[in-house]
Amino acid sequence: MIVVDERNARAIGLAQELRGLLPRGWKPPEGTAIVIGGDGFLLRTVAAHGFDHAWLGLNAGNMGFLLNEAAEPKNVAEKLAAGRWQTYPFPLVEARIVLGSGQERIERAINDVYLERMSGQAALLRLSLNGHEVFDQLVADGIIFATALGSTGYAYSAGGEPLHPRLRVLQVAPICAHRPRVPPVVLPEDAFAEVEILQSDKRPVRAVTDGRGIDDVRHVRVSLSSQSVHLSYFDDHDFTRHLLRTVVQT
Repeated sequence: MIVVDERNARAIGLAQELRGLLPRGWKPPEGTAIVIGGDGFLLRTVAAHGFDHAWLGLNAGNMGFLLNEAAEPKNVAEKLAAGRWQTYPFPLVEARIVLGSGQERIERAINDVYLERMSGQAALLRLSLNGHEVFDQLVADGIIFATALGSTGYAYSAGGEPLHPRLRVLQVAPICAHRPRVPPVVLPEDAFAEVEILQSDKRPVRAVTDGRGIDDVRHVRVSLSSQSVHLSYFDDHDFTRHLLRTVVQT
């Protein structure tokens, strides 16, 4: 399967170039899907098709942290034709979300799950980590729970630490915390966090999982999932170099 972002002119152009450079009739191996676009398009594509494939992304966007470099189409075509890539498992962040109706939803994300205020007032949150109450009333615009792979996205913009993507950790980063001032923390893979939304009628909060919004949230339990997403990278991809380059550019 090859999926191209049809709203992205660069992605369309790259796909056309690769068709002309790859051997006639070439297809990715069974179980591998090629995604041509930006980071957001990869996240939407995986959400639409599920976690059964190994996803090899080609960057036709801006940052492209989740993707392979594709500035030289001839080089990309050679690597694809020769099968020169390796697939890695990355943990997902899982959120068990209780809504105002009492319904419970389970959502999984590659990058992050975050809670954000839905009104002009700050959110009022009760935060516990591993069953220990940390704050009985955290006044903030929200809070982000990010994987290491997603740590250079929204969490980094909110003051979180950029983490090496191969780490199996959960980062917790408050968004514009007013009271008390809270630094980001990084937790081991077996940790879990719980957030209760206080005064939810007056201070409504929604959850966002890799860009997908869910309104009227009352309680969330977040942890790393036992399920993984499998992403493929060319054999010359250096995660450390890619992380440092991304942080410097940011």
